[in-house]
Amino acid sequence: MRTWRKEAARASHRIAVGGIFHETNTFAPGITELEHFHGEWVEGEKQFAARYTGSGTSMGGILQAAADQGDSITVGFYTAATPSGMVEEQTARKLLNRLVDSIDASADGLILIMHGAMVAEHCPDVEGECLRLIRSKVGQDFPIALLLDLHANISEQMVIHADIIVGYDTYPHVDMYERAVEAYNKLTAYIDGQIRPVHSYAHTGMLLAPQAMTTEVGAMRELMELAFRLEDEYALINITVAGGFPYSDVPDAGMAFVVTANGDSAVADHCLALLTNWMLKEKERFAVELWLPEEALAEAWRLPAGPVILAEGADNVGGGAPADATHLLKLLVDPPQRALQVLCDPETVRLAAEAGVGARLKANVGGKSDAMHGAPVTVTGTVKLLSDGSYQHVGPYNTGHYAEMGKTAVLECGLLTLVLTERRTAPWDIGHLLSLGLDPLTYKVIVVKSAIAWQAAFGKMARAVYQLDTPGCCSANLHHFNYRFVRRPVYPLDEVSGV
Repeated sequence: MRTWRKEAARASHRIAVGGIFHETNTFAPGITELEHFHGEWVEGEKQFAARYTGSGTSMGGILQAAADQGDSITVGFYTAATPSGMVEEQTARKLLNRLVDSIDASADGLILIMHGAMVAEHCPDVEGECLRLIRSKVGQDFPIALLLDLHANISEQMVIHADIIVGYDTYPHVDMYERAVEAYNKLTAYIDGQIRPVHSYAHTGMLLAPQAMTTEVGAMRELMELAFRLEDEYALINITVAGGFPYSDVPDAGMAFVVTANGDSAVADHCLALLTNWMLKEKERFAVELWLPEEALAEAWRLPAGPVILAEGADNVGGGAPADATHLLKLLVDPPQRALQVLCDPETVRLAAEAGVGARLKANVGGKSDAMHGAPVTVTGTVKLLSDGSYQHVGPYNTGHYAEMGKTAVLECGLLTLVLTERRTAPWDIGHLLSLGLDPLTYKVIVVKSAIAWQAAFGKMARAVYQLDTPGCCSANLHHFNYRFVRRPVYPLDEVSGV
C-alpha cells in the first residue's frame, strides 16, 4: 500500500468501532453456531482496549491510530470465529442485530471490521447485508470505513454502502495492523473533508485457490506492485485487491478490485481497466503446482536437511476445514526420520488425559469429521505432555494475540510427534509449538494444515516446500467442487475471454 499520512485534523473525532469476522466455507462439514463466536466476543471500550492494546491486530491498529490523533472510540460489538461451515440463520440474525443495535449513530463515523466472505443459511452476503442495515440506521451521510481480509468476496452492496474500503495487501496476512491504521486515517480525512472518495468496482470472473495468492512471490506479487504504482501515479485514495475465497459457493465468490479515487470517477474507471486487463492477460500464471503425498514424502526423505514443509492445504484450518484429515497421517505412522503433525481430535485428547503423562496409548486418531477427510488411523505412542493449549503469537502474524488450542496432548509415536488439540489450530505462529516445548528445527518433515499463511511461522526455516493434492473441503483443485451459486462463466472452471 502506498505510504499515506493524514494531515492534522481540525478537531478530535469520536469514531464508532464494531464488526463480525468469519470466513465461511460452504463445503465444510457442520454448521457454525453462536457458541463458535464466544471465544472472541467484545463489547465496550474497556474490554476492547484491554484485549487489543499493543497487539499487532487490526483492532490494535485502530486503537493506536485513534491515540495518535487524540480521538476517542466508541466500541459497540465485535466478535470473530475460526473459519468454518455455513453460519446458522438464527445465529447470523442475532449477531447482525446485536452489531447494528450497538453502533453509536452520534459518532463522527464508523470503522467496520469484517472478513468479506461470511455466508449464512439465508444470506450469501452477510457483510453487504450488515452494511445495508447499518446505513438504514445511520443514514446516507454517515461516514463508514470497511476493513476487509484479502480473501474477501466483495459484493456490489459492500461498495455501495461503504465510503472507504481497505483490504489487506499481504498473504500471509502480516499487515492487518497497518491496514487498520490506514483505514482509520482515511476515514477521519473523509470526515474532515480532505478527501472525496469515489469507487470503481469489478469482479474479474476468476476463482483463485489460496495457494495462488501469496503476495511474496510470483504473479500475485506483481499484481500488488501494479496496484501500488497506480495508487502513486494517479494519487488514488486506495486500491483494494481482493483475491476472493473460492470455498464460499456464492455469486460474488472470486477475485475483485475496488479502486477509490479522490473525486474523479474517470480516473478510478481507468485504473480499474488497467488492473482487470492485466489479470485477464496473466490469469494462467495463477495455476498451482500440486504434489501427490506419496511423491512429496519420497522427495522429502531424500533431501539432506529439514525441516521440509508438506502443506496439506485441502485441510486448511484457515479456510474452514476440520483439521482432522488423515491422508498424510496414514503415510507417517512409521516414518524413517523425525516428523511432526498437528491434528484436531478432542476424543483422543481426552483419552490421553485419562491415561496421563508417560502412559502408552493406542488410539484411532483423526478422520472423525466426514469421509472426505479420511478415516481414523490407529497409532500407538507415549503421552509426552498435556497442556491447556494457551499460547501467545510471537511472530509477524497477529503479533501479541493470545490463542487457544483447547486441551492439548503431545503423543510420541517413534519418530512421529503428534500434537492433538481440542480446537482446530492454524499453524500461523510458531508459538503453538514453542508453548509445548517442541523445536521445529529438530524435525525433518512438518505437516501444516494450511495453504499459505503457515509461511509466517515456518517460511524462513523451511528447506523445501511441497503443496499437496489431497481430498478435502479446501482443495486447491477447484474442479473437485460442485458449485451451484458461483456466477458463471468463471475461470478456471470455464473459459473466460473478457471481464
